[in-house]
Amino acid sequence: MDYEAFFKSRLQALQEEGNYRIFAELERRAGRFPNARQYLGDETRDVTVWCSNDYLGMGQNQAVLGAMTEALRSCGAGAGGTRNISGTNHYHVLLERELADLHHKEAALLFTSGYVSNFASLGTLAKMLPGCVVLSDELNHASMIEGIRHSRAEKCIFKHNDVEDLDRQLAAIDKDRPKLVAFESVYSMDGDIAPIAEICDVADKHGAMTYLDEVHAVGMYGPRGGGIAEREGLMDRLTVIEGTLAKAYGVIGGYIAASAALCDFVRSFASGFIFTTALPPAVAAGARVAVKHLKTSDQEREQQRRAVAEVRRRLDKVGIPHKPNPSHIIPVMVGDPVKCKVLSDILLDDYGIYVQPINYPTVPRGTERLRITPGPLHNGDDIDRLIKALSDLWSQCALSRAVA
Repeated sequence: MDYEAFFKSRLQALQEEGNYRIFAELERRAGRFPNARQYLGDETRDVTVWCSNDYLGMGQNQAVLGAMTEALRSCGAGAGGTRNISGTNHYHVLLERELADLHHKEAALLFTSGYVSNFASLGTLAKMLPGCVVLSDELNHASMIEGIRHSRAEKCIFKHNDVEDLDRQLAAIDKDRPKLVAFESVYSMDGDIAPIAEICDVADKHGAMTYLDEVHAVGMYGPRGGGIAEREGLMDRLTVIEGTLAKAYGVIGGYIAASAALCDFVRSFASGFIFTTALPPAVAAGARVAVKHLKTSDQEREQQRRAVAEVRRRLDKVGIPHKPNPSHIIPVMVGDPVKCKVLSDILLDDYGIYVQPINYPTVPRGTERLRITPGPLHNGDDIDRLIKALSDLWSQCALSRAVA
């Protein structure tokens, strides 16, 4: 087989259908974000980022940076290995305690990313529970899907946020079999929110465990940033709450929060934990400060909500179609992969606005979009430039407008 020819042909097919991804070379600038530096060969220029998952700008928070700097000087750059080999750094222990407290759970367990925490935890629970059946929302993240697939447990997919469909499928499973319902709170591409209470009601009715992915909600919702489940007073009803430190908390890493026994079980059996080098202590130190800060400060969330509301209002005013939802994610709908990429390219090249196109396989074909995430540090001038650029491009590209 001509391996190189195969690779090139598949890449060519991606390019022809408009789904080939090109990443802009950017450098975040601490203290100036959402402004960033774009590298263009030997030249650079300033751009404004509108699609970051650093939702609250905590990646440049001075207290977070200070904690990371102090830990870096005292502990060095890395963790030195897996926790099974090198031991658990004190900063890991402090962060896990902080996260357990955030979700009112007995314990928490750190992973190197949100992807790994989902893959390892779901894969281990579904594999080790004898005869387990996993019921997975059809729009669950790839990390959840891959973890469930890796477990080789029986899987049932229920319609997105459809409690009745979940109830029907659970009722068809032997009542004595272990069952695990896996779903998200905020879905990252459409920005819609799961009916957590109703899902918990159905799970309780059929004796099922619940596993809630709150990665796009932790730090963002609830009086202490505990997510949608905290906002709605439901954390105690969930078996496992999974989250990330890489979005609203501005650092990197993932975790689960649950009972002490469940966390210890995953720690003891999950290969994705056992065989992976631990987070650098400096990262854990910064994450802990970010979590502590957002437990008491609502300022960042309030500013972010105002920015989201203003962008939505201005998009409506000029008729730019965007998906309505109750979250902080604004999907501006294009519906064509080629046009979506062209819009993204022109925004960056001509207006200095960076919004990555979201195409298949991240979203279904025909639902291509620009995913905008306004933050507390986007100011009025930033919003003016974004709306004017989108309005200009919608006219230039003859795209249909929504009814204002």
